Amino acid sequence: MRPLFLFAVALVLALPAAAQAPETQTPSPGPFRPGPLTASPNGTASAGSLTLSLADAITRARTYTQQVYSAEIAAQIAHEDSVQAHAALLPTLTSFNQFIYTQPNGRPSGIFVSNDGPHVYNNQAVVHGDLYAPTKRADYQRALANEAVARARTEIAARGLIAVVVQNYYALVVARRKTGNAEQSLREASQFLDITQKLEQGGEAAHADVVKAQIQVEQRQRDLQDVQLAGEKARLGFGVLLFADYGQQFSVIDDLDKGPTLPALTEIQTRAGNNSPDIRAAQATVQAETHEVASTRSAMLPSLSLDYFYGINANQFAVSDPEHFRNLGSSAQATLTIPVWTWGAARSKVRQAQLRLEQARNDLSLTERQLLANLNSFYLEADSAAMQVASLRHSMELSAESLRLTVLRYESGEAVALEVADAQTTVAQARNAYDDGLVRYRMAVASLQTLTGAF
Repeated sequence: MRPLFLFAVALVLALPAAAQAPETQTPSPGPFRPGPLTASPNGTASAGSLTLSLADAITRARTYTQQVYSAEIAAQIAHEDSVQAHAALLPTLTSFNQFIYTQPNGRPSGIFVSNDGPHVYNNQAVVHGDLYAPTKRADYQRALANEAVARARTEIAARGLIAVVVQNYYALVVARRKTGNAEQSLREASQFLDITQKLEQGGEAAHADVVKAQIQVEQRQRDLQDVQLAGEKARLGFGVLLFADYGQQFSVIDDLDKGPTLPALTEIQTRAGNNSPDIRAAQATVQAETHEVASTRSAMLPSLSLDYFYGINANQFAVSDPEHFRNLGSSAQATLTIPVWTWGAARSKVRQAQLRLEQARNDLSLTERQLLANLNSFYLEADSAAMQVASLRHSMELSAESLRLTVLRYESGEAVALEVADAQTTVAQARNAYDDGLVRYRMAVASLQTLTGAF
């Protein structure tokens, strides 16, 4: 029995270990590693990536964005409101089916006087039409205006999306450019470090120059890491707008050097006035509130309706009763409703509608002024950026030439390491400033195109 007991104990101790064995052997998944930034300056894509132009990016963003989708749903809902308001103006046909049971009292009429028997059957087709209903007509006009507002807001949402796409697109482009600038600055710093080391070995430079050059190399390495991180963030943020999988590899075409020319201010103002969805939405809101005032005033007027009934209203559900009198027939009624006294509620509603109309007109005026202000602001921004682009390019070329000459002077012993370091910093800043100037111009032009509906 003792060997059997020891075997049972060993088996019990082995069961937990066997149950845990699959968990210890299963490898845990590694962390998510997004792909590298693939925005190419010349528009070429790496293997397996997708090359997108600005137009392609806008098209993709419209597919995956929630903002435009919600606005389109709101426009469709407003359209259905107008359909319902229009249907309220037309005659309606309903089927009225009813059975009324009344407690008997020994007489043909039953307990309730209003019923003409213990059993009452109603099976009728009812046609109802409003001959004069100014409130419903005003409500229909208001529904049409609200639909126009919703459609204008859909375009506003679409243009707002375009502004976001343009901003993210060129943020990705400039991030790739700055990555190239950082790589070039690192190569220049490494070349200067190599020069100082060779001169130190020949006894022509102090060790302090080597230390200074090494500091420059390490700083350029940190700068490169920072711009690569910024580029990866830009790619991931942009991928959320463009793809169902934000880790999708893609590249964008760098068209910063091919910016469109800036048209005249008067031409831009004309386009914006004709194509501004903000103006259309504000104008449609004024129209809707105008019809709201008419609707509330109409509620104080009489309304006339007509009802026609055809069917059975009898004590038995049959076309003819036992005495062969026909139960199937028709009747008609006209109803004139005259508002008499509402304790001032109707006049209060009219006053409310008038106040909303006044607010809508003020909003329209503000929208027009804001549009003109934005047009002038974006135009001045684009004009200033366009004038500075040539100056920034010239400064970049001068700083690159200054670095080259400073390195030559250092090699001939006419300059110190600090001058070379300053020249390297200057040319790095000039390159980034030039790229920022190009993005500034494209963003200002894109803002103008968004306002004028050029996209």
